[in-house]
Formats: sequence, C-alpha cells, structure tokens
Amino acid sequence: MTRQQTIDEAVTRSLEKYFRDLEGTPPGSIYDMVIRAVERPMLEVVMRQAQGNQLRASEMLGINRNTLRKKLQLHGML
Repeated sequence: MTRQQTIDEAVTRSLEKYFRDLEGTPPGSIYDMVIRAVERPMLEVVMRQAQGNQLRASEMLGINRNTLRKKLQLHGML
C-alpha cells in the first residue's frame, strides 16, 4: 500500500513544478494563485459535508458565517 500524499506535500510539489515550468520567467501573484486553487475545492467539500448548512460549514472551517458567505459569493457558489 502506498502512503497518501498530505495537502502540504501536494502544494509543495505543485509549487516546485510551477517554478520549474516558469523557465526563468519571473513569477507573480503566487499567493492569490494558490488561494484560488485551494479555496474553492475546500469550500465545495465542506459545504457538502455540512449538507449546505452555512453555519455548520463556518464552524467546521473556523471562520465567521459572514466571511463564509463572502467567500461562497466570490466563487459563485450561492
């Protein structure tokens, strides 16, 4: 049986590949790129686990419900 990759390992591997693929081109907006790539799938999974209940999802995420609503709105998930 193979060991499952952790989220931080997946992000590290992806970022290392990103830098290799740049081939000398200066990187930009890495923070926003990573947040966009991770935030939407995280919200989708958590909302499914919370059966669409925003209060429960916000508690699972450890964020305020209004913050969750803003993030859902930002990703077109409302």
